[in-house]
Amino acid sequence: MPAQPPSLPGGNPGRLKRRPEFLRVASSGKKAAVGGVVLQAMARQDALPARLGFTVTKKVGNAVIRNRTRRRLKEAARLLLAERPVTGVDLVLIGRDSTRKRNFIALQGDIRRALDRTGV
Repeated sequence: MPAQPPSLPGGNPGRLKRRPEFLRVASSGKKAAVGGVVLQAMARQDALPARLGFTVTKKVGNAVIRNRTRRRLKEAARLLLAERPVTGVDLVLIGRDSTRKRNFIALQGDIRRALDRTGV
């Protein structure tokens, strides 16, 4: 399967989809847990737009709850990265049980603070 093309400026950010990509970010990157989200960030050696990965474990709930939580993370990250573009980094956002209960504005603030803590 061919590699995913990088996202275009102003378009949707690239995605991390394969397990080895998630594991590489987890082992080599910085980690910040803030409120309703855990962020793992790993710098790359390029100036391409950030690639994002989203994950929610089965501890959070059934498939419906996990997917709703993942959609909330995706939308919060999309809105935040539209106003604050990030380049040269792979980001993994991990949803917690508190993610689905968290106020959406507070969730965006959590992601913003996590980005600051990881130096992105």
